Amino acid sequence: MDLLNTLVDKGLRRELPTREEAMAVLATTDDELLDVVAAAGKVRRQWFGRRVKLNYLVNLKSGLCPEDCSYCSQRLGSKAEILKYTWLKPDDASKAAAAGVAGGAKRVCLVASGRGPTDKDVDRVSETISAIKEQNEGVEVCACLGLLSDGQAGRLREAGADAYNHNLNTSEATYGDICTTHDFSDRVSTVQQAQAAGMSACSGLIAGMGESDADLVDVVFALRELDPDSVPVNFLIPFEGTPLAKEWNLTPQRALRILAMVRFVCPDIEVRLAGGREVHLRSMQPLALHLVNSIFLGDYLTSEGQAGKDDLAMIEDAGFEVEGSDTTTLPEHRRPCGGAAPTGATAGATAEDTADDTGASVATEDAAAPAATVPAPSDEARRDLVSVRRRGAGTDLPPNA
Repeated sequence: MDLLNTLVDKGLRRELPTREEAMAVLATTDDELLDVVAAAGKVRRQWFGRRVKLNYLVNLKSGLCPEDCSYCSQRLGSKAEILKYTWLKPDDASKAAAAGVAGGAKRVCLVASGRGPTDKDVDRVSETISAIKEQNEGVEVCACLGLLSDGQAGRLREAGADAYNHNLNTSEATYGDICTTHDFSDRVSTVQQAQAAGMSACSGLIAGMGESDADLVDVVFALRELDPDSVPVNFLIPFEGTPLAKEWNLTPQRALRILAMVRFVCPDIEVRLAGGREVHLRSMQPLALHLVNSIFLGDYLTSEGQAGKDDLAMIEDAGFEVEGSDTTTLPEHRRPCGGAAPTGATAGATAEDTADDTGASVATEDAAAPAATVPAPSDEARRDLVSVRRRGAGTDLPPNA
């Protein structure tokens, strides 16, 4: 049985692939790309059907962060000409969130720059969570406030936060190359605190920072070990004015291979296509829907995304459907205390999904781990697609949703 058949079988059984198999996915050729997408798509459909969960970002506090994360436009010393403002008032944040919910978003992600929240900041965010939930019945709220101190995760949970996001971003071995003001273990600890407090953990990565295949596989396996409920996959947006401004290491084909690898390693976890999809996937975004089951609607924190109406049209045109608030995202075996199968969920594999033959052409010997290499830069830097956000939260202009 070839590599892709093996990975499909493992994914349908929720069995973890080997590191060598994950590396081999990244080493496949462009001629094999559609086979890779088709194989990973079988796993995606087994656990999530053709549903796409929409998420909406609200940047509560933008810029002026004391941390030195090289990829971030809000970092210490950043010269990126982004919006800079202090905490939004709860009512203003709730209005911004409502725009996303009206556009179809099921989850609102509240994000604030900084190393981590003070206790006063937790109070602010708690008020915002209450305001959003009062005005938007059934909406999920995820907080992303940086490193948490003792007791803060519990307070956020009591305030109604359903989830907490804190990404690992890259492998432990190379984390010191992108950030010196905190380390990999700090991030792991925050995710674990969120889980211990009863919040759904959301933790992902950033691809395209010059990392090797081995780095990508290492961070995804580290995420799998943490067992978050959702894994956002970001692709670096190389902002002018940041240390990684010249890192254009991705092609649409490589981005798809990365998403496929994440799906094989995290078969029954919500895999979210996050920042940078418009910049790096471009016209191949619809193919990614066969790999992920979640995306952000509209704009990001400091950059503008695809128009919300275009996101919805893309989902419909590709033959997928927006996941409703009456549907549980995760498969039944991953839900707290079980629960009834969600409307529209795939209760078991269809004949298509369980077919032994994926039509793949990747031979078994290709599963041997290739040497770790840094991918060649893209032929063209598409700086025209890097657009700083000038609307929505922190401005007088309506948000994009």
